Formats: sequence, structure tokens, C-alpha cells
Amino acid sequence: MTDPSRERRDGTYGSTGPVEGGAEGTRAEGTGAGSFGTGHGPRSADPGPEVPGPAETGADDTEGVGGPHGERHEPAAARPARGHTNLAIRLTAPVRRFGALPIRSRMALLVAAAVAIAVAVVAVASWLLTRSQLRNELDNSLRNSTAPSSQISSAIDTCNQGSSSNSDSSQNSTGRGTAPSGSEQAFAYFQVVFDDGSRCVAVGSQPVKVQAEDVAVARQNAPESPVHTSTTESGQQVQVHTRLQSIRYGPPGSPLRVVAVSISRPVDEIQTSLNRLALLLTVVAGIGVLGAGAAGLWIARTGLRPVDGLTRAVEHVARTEDLSVRIPVDGEDEIARLSRSFNSMTAALASSRDRQSQLIADAGHELRTPLTSLRTNVELLARSEETGRAIPADDRRALMASVKAQMSELAALIGDLQELSRPDALAPGQVRVVALHEVVEQALRRARLRGPDLAIDATTSDWYVRAEPATLERAVVNVLDNAVKFSPPGGSVEVRLDGAGVLTVRDHGPGIPPEDLPHVFERFWRSPSARSLPGSGLGLAIVARTLQQAGGEITLEPADGGGTVARIRLPGAPTPPPDVPPDAPGGNRDGAPDGARGGTPGDEEGGWGAVPSSHD
Repeated sequence: MTDPSRERRDGTYGSTGPVEGGAEGTRAEGTGAGSFGTGHGPRSADPGPEVPGPAETGADDTEGVGGPHGERHEPAAARPARGHTNLAIRLTAPVRRFGALPIRSRMALLVAAAVAIAVAVVAVASWLLTRSQLRNELDNSLRNSTAPSSQISSAIDTCNQGSSSNSDSSQNSTGRGTAPSGSEQAFAYFQVVFDDGSRCVAVGSQPVKVQAEDVAVARQNAPESPVHTSTTESGQQVQVHTRLQSIRYGPPGSPLRVVAVSISRPVDEIQTSLNRLALLLTVVAGIGVLGAGAAGLWIARTGLRPVDGLTRAVEHVARTEDLSVRIPVDGEDEIARLSRSFNSMTAALASSRDRQSQLIADAGHELRTPLTSLRTNVELLARSEETGRAIPADDRRALMASVKAQMSELAALIGDLQELSRPDALAPGQVRVVALHEVVEQALRRARLRGPDLAIDATTSDWYVRAEPATLERAVVNVLDNAVKFSPPGGSVEVRLDGAGVLTVRDHGPGIPPEDLPHVFERFWRSPSARSLPGSGLGLAIVARTLQQAGGEITLEPADGGGTVARIRLPGAPTPPPDVPPDAPGGNRDGAPDGARGGTPGDEEGGWGAVPSSHD
């Protein structure tokens, strides 16, 4: 016979002709499902057993199977098991369909399923417990029952005399006979069992097949048998208990004799009750499951009613962009928390949109003034050129100076707007370790140029922070510019940077009224007493935003004796991190990426700790 594995390697599996073989001489067309390739390989001439698969022959599937033209086909082990894939699809399809249902339907189905499982468990347990209890009661009744002596003696006498032609011989080849029937059937079946396995059935009883337990009692090997199961000759299942009993039978005056008497009762009498109980439990369970499903649907609808309101509110906001919608909140449950979160979100969005609108309006208002003045001056210069009337040199110089000042003011305003339009979170690459004391010294030089008649007293200590250098310098410059701008001529400004990283700037100007302090960091807000001074009202807003990004804060408060005290607090350390010079990107050691290190001041050698970045 040809080696099956050799036939497979020779391309037999790709044959389009029939391949004969198999234990029953079956034929399999090579073009059917499961054939490898489409080539016409040689056909085995010797019918044999069914060709085993690759897993059975142990052949090397990694070589593939060749067709008639030498093409390589994918080995069987590499092809996906379509049966397993289809089975997985069939198993996951109900899950996908269940997930596509509305949440109310899913909750109702889950409640109904949970109740159905609970009811089924209780019903089955009840039925099994009832069956066990009825069986025990039936067995106890058999153990406590005694056959009437008159029936047993009459049955034995009748069987011994052979008075009945319809003896038990037709039912039991070893039986001695059956007492004549004709009376009503008793609630239990009685029969006498002899040591040879024969029996004598009492009047009105059904003959029950004799078991080994009954014969053992008849041979007096045991006083009684355990309750056991048997059947009547008609196939009815019964429970049987056999015991020794003293009976007087035969001619009058005969002595008492010990015989084995079997008492049996049909199981049908408890099976009928069990069937009725099963039907009742099924009906009750069905009603319970339907009620549970309806209750689950009602509970789902009631519980999800606030979610419906939330959905309608979200759809309304998406459709109309009306952020004034609020959802009524009742209680402290998860739905109430969700409603509060939605209300907070819409309030924050409305506030953000209002601030954006206010920013645009304020920016337009602030831009209008320099643009109007610039336009007027340019028109005057253009009209002078068009009419040929020369503007006096002093007036022309004044006009050009005004144009330059307005252009500078406009450029500064646009720069402030660009600064405020930047995202609040800085990119990690923009954060560097900055020497704050050097930034303060640079800002002091600019402040002295802007206020040459002011006495600026400065004391600085070394302090290193993590921030964006340009924005930090601009924030310090803005604070010093405000101190210079509001200081009286010939006044003084005190600047202190202590060893704890607190920068204090005190001026001796008019100060800030207490009612204006809550508004000084708002965009475009300007005190009524400062509206005549140059500025856009964005300086302190930029300062607060920059310090917040660096993890710090600024506070303004009235100074004793007049003026204002500005305090800037920035986390950092009096020494830079080891091996990292100031102004190094990110201020990290060992080449770690920007923002990769954390910590608190004082947790590194030399007292350096990671300063909270703008992301904190």
C-alpha cells in the first residue's frame, strides 16, 4: 500500500480526480472542501484507509503542498480555522445585539434574567426538596406498615392449594401462584416471598418482581430489607420493603410460622403530586419573570428620567448653542452629581464665552483709540501734502512723534493680546531653569531708564526657578513698570528678593482703593484714576497668568504710609540643580527630558528641588 504521507507530499491532495480509500471504501473528490491546491496530482491505485491529516502523519507542514506547476500552497496549519471563527462569530453576535439595545431594554432584560435565574433555582430546589420529602414519607410509611395476617394466610393457603388456574406461573416462572383477584385494589401491594425466589401475591395486589434483598429476608439472613425500588409485572415502579412476619396458615390449629412479607407502594402516587407541583412552579415562575421584566422596565424608565432630561439639554445646547440651560438637581445620587457636573460645565463654558466676547469687545475698544488718533494724524499729513500747505516744522515733529507713540502703543497692545491668546499650559521645551535674581536685575535696568528721576533701592538674593524666561522677564518688567508709572516725581521704589523666593516691589504712589483690588488682575480693567495714563489694562493680567504657569502667585495690598506692595512668590531653590547651568532647557539633570523630573524644594543635593511647571 502506498504511504499516505508520501501521497500527500506527491500532490495527491490536490488531485481533481476522486481519491478512493477509507475504511468503508468511500470516495472523496479532490475538488471538494478540504482539498489542498488545484493541481492534478497522481492518484493512488491502491485503495486503502483514509489518508490521515498532517497532524496524524506527523509530516512537515512548513514545506507546503505543491501543485502540478510547482506553485506553493499555504500549509494547513497556517490557514485559519473557519469553523472556530464562525463559532466565535455566532457566540459574540448575541452580545453585540444586546449591546446595541437601549439601556432601558438592557436593564429590563438583566432584571428579568436575574429574577428568572433566582426563580428557577428556587423552583428546582423546592421541587427536589418536595420529592425527597415525599419519598422519605413513602419509605417511612412502608417501614411502619404491616400486612394484614388474614390476607397473607389466605394468600398462602390459596397458593398452596393451587385453587387458581391463573397462578403466577404466567408472570413468574418461579412463582407458586396468585390469589384470585376481583376485589378492589389495596393502597399497598402484599406478597409473600419464599427462599427460592418464588412469591405468592395477595388478593387485590399487583405481582412485584422479587429482588435479591427480598430473597435475603426470606432466607432469614436479615430481619428486614432496606426500602428499595422494583417494578410490577406491568412495568409500574414501586417502593418495596420486606420483613419477617409470623403468620398462622394451613389447617386450623397450625402453629405460627415466620414468612417474608413484601409490602410495596407505587411511586405514581407521589409522582402525580410532583408533576402538579412542577406545573405550578413553572406558571408562578413565568408570571414572576414577566412581572420582573415589567418592573425592571418601569424602574429603568423612572431611574433614567433625569438622564433623558440631561440628554435633551445637551441636544438643545448642541442645536442652539444656548449655554444658559440648567438641569434641576434633586438628591445626592449619581444622577444628581452628573446634573451638577453638567450645570458646572455649561456655566464654565458660558463664562468662558462671555470672557471671550468681552475680550474681543475690550480689544476693539482699546484698538479704536490709537487707530483713531493715528488715522487723524496721518490724514493731517496727507492733506498737507495734497493741498500744498506745509505744516510748521514744530507741529510736524509733534505729529510724527504722536504717530510713533501711537504705533508703539498699538504694537504693545497687539503683543499683549497675543500673549493672552497663548494656551495656558506651556510646552515642556519652553520651561527652563531661570535665575530669578538676574531677571530682576535686567528689569531694574529698564525701570531706571523709564524713571530716571526715581530712587530705586534694590536688594536681591540668588533664587532659581523653573519658568519660561521671556514671559517671566516680561511679568517682572510689568510689575516694575507699574511701580514706576504710579510713583510721584522724585519718589522711591523698594525692590527686595529674599532667600525664600519672595519678590517684593513697593511704591509710594496713590495706591489702589480697596474696592478695586479684586479687579486689578482682570483683562482690560483700569482704575478710574489711571485711565488718563498710558496702558491697555492687560499688564497685571499677563503677570498673574505667567506666575500661575510657573506655579507661583502675585498679591497686591496697600502699603503702610501710602502706595502699594506687590509680592511675587515662585517655588524654586537658592542654588541651581547640579550639573545644570541656569537657563538650561527644562533644568533637568542626566539628560532627562523636559518635565521628566519632579520633587519639592530641598529634596536634592544643594537644596534644589523641581519647580512646578506650567502644567501643575
